[in-house]
Amino acid sequence: MNILLIEDEVNVSAFIKKGLEEESYHVDVAFDGYTGKELALQEFYDLILLDIILPHINGLEVCRMLRECKIETPILMLTALGSTENIVTGLKTGADDYLVKPFKFKELLARINALIRRNQNRMINPVVKIAGLELNDSTKEVKRFGQTVKLTAMEFSLLQYLINNRGVVKSRAQIMESVWGNTYENSSNVVDVYINYLRNKIDKDFDSKLIHTVTGMGYILKEGENEN
Repeated sequence: MNILLIEDEVNVSAFIKKGLEEESYHVDVAFDGYTGKELALQEFYDLILLDIILPHINGLEVCRMLRECKIETPILMLTALGSTENIVTGLKTGADDYLVKPFKFKELLARINALIRRNQNRMINPVVKIAGLELNDSTKEVKRFGQTVKLTAMEFSLLQYLINNRGVVKSRAQIMESVWGNTYENSSNVVDVYINYLRNKIDKDFDSKLIHTVTGMGYILKEGENEN
């Protein structure tokens, strides 16, 4: 497994590289955003570890540019900026997970393994259709009654999870664990924020609503009902 680590702190990068290599990962290191972006565009990686505060190009911009270039490699952001607002900002650029410094190596390794496993476990049938909604896992395209719906990488992952579990109520904790690979503070509203993003894109302009709130329990995706 190949990992790209984009981290300008020499001691931190050396610590992470050593630990991952002991776990049999191959690790390339870039110490600035520009070099990291170029490596990500030129080489294949199973995962990118991306610091936010970087020389030349910050991590948020690196993430955004990679997603614009259709690089779908899972991205785990590493940063000291741990507020909910910063988490949401990072995820909106296309990151898949977010780990706040300082962290224990075991936690980092667990996040890495979860992201790589999730990326490998693609749906066998790449196209799923439900109530006029069409999701293509191969092309990452989403349509509702023939209209193209543009989603961020994180919105796509959340929708895919809800579709794979259609008809089943999922709690915020279950959604967070499965889609983001971890559980943030209980006060975090990241799941609610992204559910709202999805509703605005796939439900708002259509009579048939798919995403429903189950009060006190979580969310469910099902067809044929008005939005709760």
